[in-house]
Amino acid sequence: MSLFGLFKKKSDATQVGNVEDFVSLTRVYFQSVIATNLGITNIRFLPDVANFKRLFKVPTQGGKLGLAEKSASRKMLMHDYGLPESFFKEIDASVKHNCRTQNDIQPYLYMYQGFSNDLMMLIGNLMQWKLRVPSSFRKALYAMTQKTIQQICTKKVWKADDVHKTAAAVRQYRERLGYSEQWMTDYVFNIVMLAKKEPKHKKDDSAATTKK
Repeated sequence: MSLFGLFKKKSDATQVGNVEDFVSLTRVYFQSVIATNLGITNIRFLPDVANFKRLFKVPTQGGKLGLAEKSASRKMLMHDYGLPESFFKEIDASVKHNCRTQNDIQPYLYMYQGFSNDLMMLIGNLMQWKLRVPSSFRKALYAMTQKTIQQICTKKVWKADDVHKTAAAVRQYRERLGYSEQWMTDYVFNIVMLAKKEPKHKKDDSAATTKK
């Protein structure tokens, strides 16, 4: 379960969770906004919120599901990952525009998932060697990510057919979801920085296993 990793790492002030933790916590915020806007009371419709409530013992605020969870997940994302207020305002606006009834929830979440998957696939394809730049060069990596996002959003013709199709799909998703280049940059940059930490842990584990 993705949030178990986040829960364990909260006790270590020097560590922040992995990619899965970040993505799961972002989903908690999405689902909390949806619950708040549409007045959802059945927590079975919100699996990530249910896990979050259980792990962090978040009480339901004012008898309304989503309020306390939205506040708690937002606070964690801002504190642990440095996300700005504007990041959450764009999610709020996107959900409000696209989820007007409960029938809109699943299509919206599927659309967002497609957007996220295609975007990260493009980043891996387009940045390549840039992703090997050490994490200590944080500002340089952010600038590289920002430039790549700008290209994805503005460049209409790509030499490789697969890149061309995926970039076109991302632009269509983005238009429907309503996210800015800045939002995409902040989201992608956090995933890139967290992903850079993970291979080291895996290598360490492999080395430890070999020594045994």
